[in-house]
Amino acid sequence: MTAIGLPDMSPPRAPTDRIDPDEVFMARALELAAHAEAEGEVPVGALVIHAGEIVGEGWNRPIVSHDPTAHAEIQALRDAGRHIGNYRLVDTTLYVTLEPCVMCAGALIHARVARLVYGASDPKGGAAGGVFDLLPPDGRFNHRMECRGGVLAQECSAQLRVFFSRRR
Repeated sequence: MTAIGLPDMSPPRAPTDRIDPDEVFMARALELAAHAEAEGEVPVGALVIHAGEIVGEGWNRPIVSHDPTAHAEIQALRDAGRHIGNYRLVDTTLYVTLEPCVMCAGALIHARVARLVYGASDPKGGAAGGVFDLLPPDGRFNHRMECRGGVLAQECSAQLRVFFSRRR
């Protein structure tokens, strides 16, 4: 009813709170990071999306696997490659809770990932502006990708901060 008692005849409003798909997938990456923490690893989680569906997931496992390359991003890329049946992950998006390091940035470029979305920045080792600017790659690389940082950054940072505070 309007202020004068007549029914409101205006068209319904569209919801103003749109769901950001990047936040939905980053929330899943946070869940994956919890798996790493449960194994005593630094809590970083990653997943690969193709056509709106998860095709690869991973979390940090270098300590338990005795493999320095077993970062969350590498684990997710490997899983996606097996799922898709190709090492080229064209038209995919990788979500990760922490800005990728140089090794993982290189893997993203070689896999031809179209888009990177990360949560917390890494001012000590990040390769998407934290320390290095490899992502999005500059013109010297034969592949370019879109890059978005800061998605659920507070939640991603808090998960890491709590983990490290418990270890001190």
